[in-house]
Amino acid sequence: MNLLKIREKEWSKSCLDACAPGLAEKLGCPVPSHSVLGPISPYYIKRYGFSPDCKIVAFTGDNPASLAGMRLQEGDITISLGTSDTLFLWIQEPTPALEGHILCNPVESQAYMALLCFKNGSLMRERIRDDCASGSWDEFSKALTSTVAGNNGNLGFYFDVMEITPEAVGIHRFNRDNQKVSDFPKEVEIRALIEGQFMAKRIHAEKLGYRVMPQTRILATGGASHNKKILQVLSDVFNAPVYTMDTANSACLGSAYRAIHGLVAETGVSLADVVKLAPESRLAVTPTVGAEEVRNLANAICLFFLLLQNTVVY
Repeated sequence: MNLLKIREKEWSKSCLDACAPGLAEKLGCPVPSHSVLGPISPYYIKRYGFSPDCKIVAFTGDNPASLAGMRLQEGDITISLGTSDTLFLWIQEPTPALEGHILCNPVESQAYMALLCFKNGSLMRERIRDDCASGSWDEFSKALTSTVAGNNGNLGFYFDVMEITPEAVGIHRFNRDNQKVSDFPKEVEIRALIEGQFMAKRIHAEKLGYRVMPQTRILATGGASHNKKILQVLSDVFNAPVYTMDTANSACLGSAYRAIHGLVAETGVSLADVVKLAPESRLAVTPTVGAEEVRNLANAICLFFLLLQNTVVY
């Protein structure tokens, strides 16, 4: 249960009453994430040697802190390609849904962030690599290079374990005539996997209010972000340039950025000003000219996920 009315930035009385009596007094009033709550407790000064001048800045969660650490801007999206794939989205007008999460933006109090998690991430990619590329990422990349964007209309959805978004399991392959098939050639299988994973991410992000804009950047992290052929598919699907960052602990880094911002926010300094000297992300790939076909497959994917709304697919 979410106790906060996310647009009004205040607690929901009915939700608080459903949880416990007197909860509003215990929680206090919600404040922006850069707010200074006051000086540190004398206990911590005496016990741990903190300076009496130390101030306490309002906390946020690890995922919002990662958004700050990755230095997202409006329209940007961070995709972490790990054991599970995770998306952070900066959005202005959220569209809450049963899938995904809408949170307060830790950087801009009038904006929001969306969070999507996908369980079938790198382990799924590694399984197809082993089955179709002899366990070699080089062979996997060559297969992506040998096939065209859009995969000639061949489309696949790969869920070895029960997926979070959407709630589905199983392997589902469709040829260019929308007929379900039992297998693909190896190189087609590899592209179908990667295009299907990224197109699913875009569709679900757009359901939460995300829109690709002219200035949109994709910030990619995680193990698979080192593979430029995979990033090229990501760029083609979102029609946006992909950047990479060497940020292993973005939540810790974002918390440090926010702490500095909290100390100077009252003077009108923005978080962008705080991090302007930080290392910039590096451009990895840009969208392929003429890759519209891969984006035109979105309608077919929308239909597939609509069918999954109230059904677990086996």
